[in-house]
Amino acid sequence: MAGSDRHPLFMPLIAVGGLIFGFGLGYSHMARPEVVLDFLQFDDLGLPFVMFGGALVTGVVYFLAPKLLERPPLTNRNFERRLKPFDNQVLVGGGVFGVGWGLSGICPGAAYASLGVGNLTILWAIAGMFIGAYAQGLWRSRADASDASPAGAD
Repeated sequence: MAGSDRHPLFMPLIAVGGLIFGFGLGYSHMARPEVVLDFLQFDDLGLPFVMFGGALVTGVVYFLAPKLLERPPLTNRNFERRLKPFDNQVLVGGGVFGVGWGLSGICPGAAYASLGVGNLTILWAIAGMFIGAYAQGLWRSRADASDASPAGAD
């Protein structure tokens, strides 16, 4: 569906959601890598409560919205779930993500919020995320191209 079919408030509401998300991360101190590293070392267990709060609100909305609304009001698309099977890509990708999270001390969403609390050093981690995602995209496109090539051309 084209972006022009969306409600005119779609993008502003996404921005408001991002503002609320960033404020919450900053307010809860989860935008500070040292707090996340303290969690990873079991010194500060505040992170699971922040994550649980976000998951709880999201779960309730995802459960109730399809029951209360005929269609999503901003996109006018059908409600649907896209389930990703638990496979090697999820396992390896999750492991690589965890290593990156542990080394940088921050996850992607909180990295951007960390800029808002004045942590300019986090730009190195954000640059690394972009370079890593780009490298993975190149790797995947080459793997897809090699899978599509004929096995034995005579």
